[in-house]
Amino acid sequence: MFTRILTVAGQELRLGLRNRWIMLATLILAAFSLALALLGSTPAGTLGVDRMTITVASLASLSVYLVPLIALLLAFDTISGEIDRGTLLLIFSCPISRTEFLLGKALGHLMVLTVALVVGYGSTGLLLYAVDAGSPAGLVDFVRLILTSAALGLAFLAVGYVLSALTRQSSTSAALAIGAWLVLVVLYDLALLGLLVTDTGGTFSAHVFPYAMVLNPADAFRLFNLASLGASSLVGGMAGVAESLPFPPVAALASIAGVTLFALGLALARIRRITP
Repeated sequence: MFTRILTVAGQELRLGLRNRWIMLATLILAAFSLALALLGSTPAGTLGVDRMTITVASLASLSVYLVPLIALLLAFDTISGEIDRGTLLLIFSCPISRTEFLLGKALGHLMVLTVALVVGYGSTGLLLYAVDAGSPAGLVDFVRLILTSAALGLAFLAVGYVLSALTRQSSTSAALAIGAWLVLVVLYDLALLGLLVTDTGGTFSAHVFPYAMVLNPADAFRLFNLASLGASSLVGGMAGVAESLPFPPVAALASIAGVTLFALGLALARIRRITP
């Protein structure tokens, strides 16, 4: 079983590393992280905060937008693309189960995303450390950011698999993936902000809002990283609730894991019903 999963994962990794779009995504991550590191030098000197801390805090907010988009674009044609190309029947005729097929795809995509994050973010962290603009604790913050970004990416990969399994055309699943990104990453927060503004009694703000944020893997990721840094005040906005959560920050990671498992379960259930 594990051999077949690793075989599929290795193939996806090789395809991903040869994909020019993945190379572009890696360059975008590196460019944004380097730009934020350079721009973070001014507030670091003013506030007396380590530059790496400010950079990681900024990257945590940036990753909420970039990482889910990259993950969805990796995953949107996982099943529908194989149907479009007429290769799904050939794959399922091989001695590999549909569960092994999906898990292999997920592992391969996760490895591709992790490589992009390590190169994109890790290069900036090492550069800051090399020029004495950071500390060993700052490097730990970068490692935590990369690991949690990979976890966030896996959650959105799973969402992408569900969308891909619901359609039989890559163009349709691509449109659904962009729609999911808009809803979960952009419109969800706007809706919460609107409810906060209209909440005159404060009931929503005190008892519903923190849990509503942690239910969304993108917001859960941001809350965990900013709470771990103790730097939510440097970013502000909705992320400012990170230091006043009514539950431990690790619950945000549990929420991301729960969404990932739930979405993977839905994708597996749908794949088992597909007739190529």
